[in-house]
Amino acid sequence: MATKERVKILVPGHHPMVSLVGQRDELLKLIEGAFQADILVRGNEITISGNKDETERLSTLFEELIGLLEQGQALSAHAVEQSIDMVKGDEARPRDVLTDAVLVHRGKSIRPKTVGQKRYVDAIRRSTITFSIGPAGSGKTYLAMAAAVRALQQKEVARVILCRPAVEAGEKLGFLPGTLYEKINPYMRPLYDALYDMMDPEALGRLIERGTVEISPLAFMRGRTLNDSFIILDEAQNTTPEQMKMFLTRLGFGSKVVVTGDITQIDLPAGSHSGLNIVREILTDIGGLEFVYLTSKDVVRHKIVQEIVEAYRRFDEDR
Repeated sequence: MATKERVKILVPGHHPMVSLVGQRDELLKLIEGAFQADILVRGNEITISGNKDETERLSTLFEELIGLLEQGQALSAHAVEQSIDMVKGDEARPRDVLTDAVLVHRGKSIRPKTVGQKRYVDAIRRSTITFSIGPAGSGKTYLAMAAAVRALQQKEVARVILCRPAVEAGEKLGFLPGTLYEKINPYMRPLYDALYDMMDPEALGRLIERGTVEISPLAFMRGRTLNDSFIILDEAQNTTPEQMKMFLTRLGFGSKVVVTGDITQIDLPAGSHSGLNIVREILTDIGGLEFVYLTSKDVVRHKIVQEIVEAYRRFDEDR
């Protein structure tokens, strides 16, 4: 029979225990459910009893959670769940992942919430072109836009260009009422919504008027050379191979490109090939270019969304 080990952890007195274990101990219950060891909380002391591996992982987990509190981050159920996964998987230190602020706006930090998202953010920082492929809700577009806004604020680029293929409109576009802008605007709306989370509306309006921030359909990129720009192509699974080539060859000096897409949600006509799928076969072993693959583990919407994404993935595999 394996010998039980006992480890004691002191929580700094300036952190009330409730900030670590949660109201009504809901965070502590999450931790207890993920490990076999016994956890006893008394005053500002936590005692862990169990086999060596379990006590070591739990000790590491509590140290990381205390470290997050020390850095001013309030603990949520999602943060604790992600921290548990990181510690159990030996993937990364929660403090390195969850405190990496990509952008701060009005006191709100936009930061990666999973190991996959952290890899994605790091890839954007070091690469000229980053492809992010993953399911809805995995932060592909939002984190890229936060990085773009940060680059603009730091004067690393002179403008931000966001584009999408308006493939959903197809031939119906001509039948929609209004000007071309009014017809296209619904397809660009998610990009505007994200920007309003990251910038003051008045400032954003001025930047759009001056062309410093541009939100355009992909077709408007043809024939241009984009220097000193942070360029994001969203919903790239709906590009044709020709459109993808056209877009990637717009890259000029001092620019950075992020291409995002979900290859399970292709809206192109039947028989058409996705430019995002094709490019994965063509662009291999090119320096300064990276592919980052996100999964259902990186979905940071309601937990049921993770389960829906995973259920669809299994269905597609079985089919």
